Amino acid sequence: MALSQVEVLPNGLTLAVEERPWTPGVAMQLLVPVGAVNDPEGMEGAASLLEGWLWKGAGRRDARALAEAFDDLGVRRGSSSALEHTTFAAQFLADKLEAVLGLYADVLMRPHLPSEALEAVRQIALQELAALEDQPPKKMFAALRRAVFASPHGRNPSGQEAHLKAISAEALRDDFARRYAPQGAILALVGGIGFEEARQAVLNAFGAWSGAGAGYPPVELAPVRTLHLEQETAQVQIGLIYPDISFEHPEFYSARLAVQVLSGGSSSRLFTEVREKRGLVYSVYAAPNGVKGYSYLTAYAGTTPERADETLRVMQAEIARLAEGVREEELERTKVGLRAALVMQDESSRSRAASIARDLYLLGRVRTLDEIEAQIAAVDVTRINRYLAAHPYQNPWIATLGPRKLVAAE
Repeated sequence: MALSQVEVLPNGLTLAVEERPWTPGVAMQLLVPVGAVNDPEGMEGAASLLEGWLWKGAGRRDARALAEAFDDLGVRRGSSSALEHTTFAAQFLADKLEAVLGLYADVLMRPHLPSEALEAVRQIALQELAALEDQPPKKMFAALRRAVFASPHGRNPSGQEAHLKAISAEALRDDFARRYAPQGAILALVGGIGFEEARQAVLNAFGAWSGAGAGYPPVELAPVRTLHLEQETAQVQIGLIYPDISFEHPEFYSARLAVQVLSGGSSSRLFTEVREKRGLVYSVYAAPNGVKGYSYLTAYAGTTPERADETLRVMQAEIARLAEGVREEELERTKVGLRAALVMQDESSRSRAASIARDLYLLGRVRTLDEIEAQIAAVDVTRINRYLAAHPYQNPWIATLGPRKLVAAE
């Protein structure tokens, strides 16, 4: 199995390379620490606007010439701005590495940021924000996350309408100069390249990139509470967020396996008890989530107003019942499913590049598949049940969206 080599370059950019000489392609994942969490006050949505604006010309090329340059190199690419970072992902042939990195260096270090192109970017961002009104589950969770955090970690990466409309080109350019920097950025490359070759190519492209960036605010939680968003809808959206253990916790995989027992497929407890036995919902799930420095468990159900109170009660009861433990056959089935997902993920260079970048961001190191599999195998039924008894899921933040408040939520 290939191992990742990691080095922090002189300008603060972290480079990770996993050599796969049997493949002619390269997958790239670049995380830049520019997200909603460090958007300036009064400029929520700035990171999203910048991500779109960067592509409107860079270096010697206008927007069209830049797009054609990527296409001429056969680059499959995408970018997005999220809560904690802006991501640039790409796949290309290994012999195009120097040229591709040169184009990304132009985008990140020498963008045109033309005033005349900002309005189109702004309108797209406003449309994305407005689309929340047509997506009740996303709207509900956006409000719930804002209720959980007293720090900017509860912000919606899409921004706020008033802020998006008011941000000027000059303010955005100043923000770009302050936040787009190599310190804290992570570049992961997976594929048919050697470490030294990749290191030299990255230094050639990004060696002159400088700056400390904006950093991240500390996580602060708000008091646990219940909120309701009143909206005349045919369905009720229910969301819960429970505190969970962190990525670094020694029992992290006990927690992950427990969540898989709870919501890991059509034989999982939530699906069986809430949907199959009682027919309460059209959708129900639970999933681990979080930000750097704080992890949580998210649970969701979509149901009718008539069945919403019972749905919430049954969901909370099933989640609380984890503290009583899991059965041997549940744990073994979950282990097989989780291991299969990990193996399939590792087969994809694109997925592997993303997981390397994520590991470096959250842990400061890269985990191997062997390490993860060993940690999963080490969790037996005695260990997981001891963990669950000591760490029950309780006292969640709750949000509902629909025509009325739920008695169960009160």
